[in-house]
Amino acid sequence: MKIQPLLIVLTVVNLAILTFNLAQGTPAAAQSTAPVLRGRALEIVDDQGRVRASLSVLPGSKQANGETSPETVLLRLITERGRPSVKISTSEQGAGMSLAGPTGTKQTYTILKADSTTTSLLLKNEDGREQVLKP
Repeated sequence: MKIQPLLIVLTVVNLAILTFNLAQGTPAAAQSTAPVLRGRALEIVDDQGRVRASLSVLPGSKQANGETSPETVLLRLITERGRPSVKISTSEQGAGMSLAGPTGTKQTYTILKADSTTTSLLLKNEDGREQVLKP
């Protein structure tokens, strides 16, 4: 069995494909502007697959006490132990940010919010001391 004629034919075909590709004249280049990324939510995970940051749109809902919570956009930054230590949210009724203490604390946090026509800053320590600042 003679393989040599088959190899010659394959080489000629490969050369023809290479020549065609080179003749196209359009070099491969990165786009100068990145396309828009669209979706319902975004999660960033670490090497172990744990969610470390998330950005989502939460639909409005009716609370147990009868109040309605508005549709909200929420950004969470999460520690390696799973604690959402930074939260930033916004809705048509207001915006806010909370900063929580390290894992293992329950009462150490700061809340800055602008709700309707009022603003406030709440500071709370693990020992139970708290201070509320309002203009």
